[in-house]
Order: sequence, then structure tokens, then C-alpha cells
Amino acid sequence: MKDLLLFFYCAMAVKMDEFKKEERGAVDLVTIVVLIGIVIVIAVIFRSRITDLINNLFDTIDEGAQDAIGG
Repeated sequence: MKDLLLFFYCAMAVKMDEFKKEERGAVDLVTIVVLIGIVIVIAVIFRSRITDLINNLFDTIDEGAQDAIGG
């Protein structure tokens, strides 16, 4: 009887470890999805500012390139 109880205890311990590892992977996936969602929301909110920033950067690069080639 003790051997049977020990067997079930060990089997349950193994199953609990597998469950913990499986749940940790699911939590990581949910975390990644939430972070991607936050980035998308921030990008939508600040879309015009991001567009202005990128346009200013490219204008600066273009001016620097024109100065470098003497145009």
C-alpha cells in the first residue's frame, strides 16, 4: 500500500512540474502579446508626432548629403 501511495505521489509531483512549466510558457506568450498591443496603441496615439520626427530626420539627412556632395 505504501508503495502505491509513493508511486502516486511521485507521479503527481511530475505532473505538477509539467503543469508549472506549461503555465509559465503561456504567461510568457500573454506577456508578449500585451506588450505588442501596448506598442501598437502608443504608435497609433503618437502617429503624427512619429511621422513628423521621421520626416525631420530624413530632411536632415538629405541636407547633410547635399552639403557633403557640394550641392
